[in-house]
Amino acid sequence: MEEQLNQPQRQSSIGIVILFFDTVQKWGRGLWPILLVYVVKFDELNKYYIFLGIGVFLIVTAVVAYLKYLNFTFYLQDEDEEFIINEGILNKTKTIIQLDKIQQVDINQSLIQRFIGVYELNVDTAGSAKEEGKIKAISHQLALALKARLLYNNKKINISSDQQTVVEEEGVEKESVVKISFLSLLKVGITSNYVKTLGLILAFFTTLYEQSKSFIAESDFDEEQFDAYLEQRSVISSIVFFFVLMFALVLIINLIRVVFKYFDYKVAKQNNSLLLSFGLLSTKNTIVKPEKVQIVTVTRNYFQKKMNILEIKIKQATSSDKEDRKSVIEIPGCNENEKEAVFKLLFQKIPVKGIVLKPNYRKLVFSVFLSMILPVAAFFAFAKYVQPVFFDYSYAVVLYVLFVGLIVYFGFQNNRLYINDDFIIKQSGAWDIDNKIIEPSKIQAITTSQLFWHKKANIGSIIIHTAGGNLTFQLANFSTVKHYVNLWLYKVETSNENWM
Repeated sequence: MEEQLNQPQRQSSIGIVILFFDTVQKWGRGLWPILLVYVVKFDELNKYYIFLGIGVFLIVTAVVAYLKYLNFTFYLQDEDEEFIINEGILNKTKTIIQLDKIQQVDINQSLIQRFIGVYELNVDTAGSAKEEGKIKAISHQLALALKARLLYNNKKINISSDQQTVVEEEGVEKESVVKISFLSLLKVGITSNYVKTLGLILAFFTTLYEQSKSFIAESDFDEEQFDAYLEQRSVISSIVFFFVLMFALVLIINLIRVVFKYFDYKVAKQNNSLLLSFGLLSTKNTIVKPEKVQIVTVTRNYFQKKMNILEIKIKQATSSDKEDRKSVIEIPGCNENEKEAVFKLLFQKIPVKGIVLKPNYRKLVFSVFLSMILPVAAFFAFAKYVQPVFFDYSYAVVLYVLFVGLIVYFGFQNNRLYINDDFIIKQSGAWDIDNKIIEPSKIQAITTSQLFWHKKANIGSIIIHTAGGNLTFQLANFSTVKHYVNLWLYKVETSNENWM
């Protein structure tokens, strides 16, 4: 297998089908306005030319897919420790990836790839805006051997592909750390992502409402009769029905999303790395090197605490905020024992909260002013000078103040920075409590700031920069902050850890 990896080779021949569908998808995104015209005016157009155009499109796509397959080769170069990919039809591209820069290798399998019996391998390096290398159709044995060679470039693997498969799969079973049960996934589904899911539902209903207005305007629909029917209904019952419907939809959508995405989630130890595998229709296998991990976040809310579950999010080095959000690796539904097992693999020890830094009360005052006093003042000013009818809805202001007041208060109470010799832990959140954990040796830079009116109170802010994102803490004791900044910078300068 080692010799095979060192020779230029193509993807599996059956992978032409995958390349065909991939090309259709990419071209379909660019040509969707034309396709939309064909669909809308289907009855008016000549059917012969329509089907002829579709046939020509499919033939051209098939030829392009074959040429992509023919011109795509990949191999390993042992002398320079590089992984090389050649691709392109008219414009030839040669991608060279240094093995010691590889941060993550994923083996994925979509529904179509599962039917065909091939796998996709993605290679990601720190600082790239997307995967540096992507192989869409290779066998499982080759994918496993290539992944092992890419991630463990200092260890030459001289066993056959069949043996490699057995060793890797047996290693997963024997060194399994976490296996998320179906019950834990159900718990995660009903206790997380309320706001995100609700936003998607409201966006859907808003679009549906706009479309229905256009339909009603073009039809003979009797709006007066419909309005009379609504007036007969109880306003309170309508509001209750709306909230019950929203709540039910949020739960159902969350459950479906979590189960389909994280079904059969397993975390295992393999060669001092984390091997993650999950997915129902589209399966994903990811290896994470602990030394490449930048920020680990533990998230838990009140309901999850009662159900003894939590979520772990792992961030590695990224090139931008957009990529940062996409590259987060999630482990949902862990209990306390499983969390500790994952931490031992990532950090070789359990992070503990040490000395605590609390924000000054001025942060609470500023938050109250910004999120409560200003909006309420703007509401009453608008009602007085622009639209007096808004005074009829003054009761909503009371509800707003109570709701936002609770969020601001609990957010201030949970805002803490914990420091010990080996870890920095930033705690934040009002409902979902996040604990972001970083190691001082992973720090890239530190920014401290102090406004002139804060000098007398001896308070200031700090931003800790890492390759996986920033950690910010505001209005802490500035003397203590400066002391730890000097200590962290010393640890960074004297550390020899390879985390990139």
